[in-house]
Amino acid sequence: MTASTDSLVTPIAAVSLQLGPPRLSQSELSGIVTGVTAQPGSWRDLVRYDPVRRWYHRMELTGDYEVWLLSWCPGQGTGFHDHGGSRGAFAVAQGDLTEQTVRGSHQVLARTVSTGQVRSFGTRYVHNVVNETAVPAVTVHAYSPPLPEMRRYELTPSGLRWTSTEPAEETE
Repeated sequence: MTASTDSLVTPIAAVSLQLGPPRLSQSELSGIVTGVTAQPGSWRDLVRYDPVRRWYHRMELTGDYEVWLLSWCPGQGTGFHDHGGSRGAFAVAQGDLTEQTVRGSHQVLARTVSTGQVRSFGTRYVHNVVNETAVPAVTVHAYSPPLPEMRRYELTPSGLRWTSTEPAEETE
């Protein structure tokens, strides 16, 4: 990154949250995604695979939470992002994904999340999820409150830096 673009990004600590509190706990969100993935008849016929961009479909929206279905073709990922102040959970319904987080200023930690596994997270969680396998994957995500936005980050030598914010309807 050049010095001129470095001045256009904001450190992660400077990004403020402007939401009310999440309504459902991480445990409740984990229960929702586990329940949906356990019923493939409720989602299997909805799934589409788009080799150009990650496919997603909102399955449910309430005042307290929302549920999304996503497919991941090989090589597709999210880039580092947060969930705009919402708590969340995702379950892998099919395949394997790699979730990356950053410890300290720049140490990237990676973990494989496989079929049947669930990851849940709090309101300030930043991660990158990517399909590094040769076969498609499917996930179910739940957020509380419903996603207002997603903030994008890049990993620089000095750590994660905010680069943009997208309205939720343009994300997942």
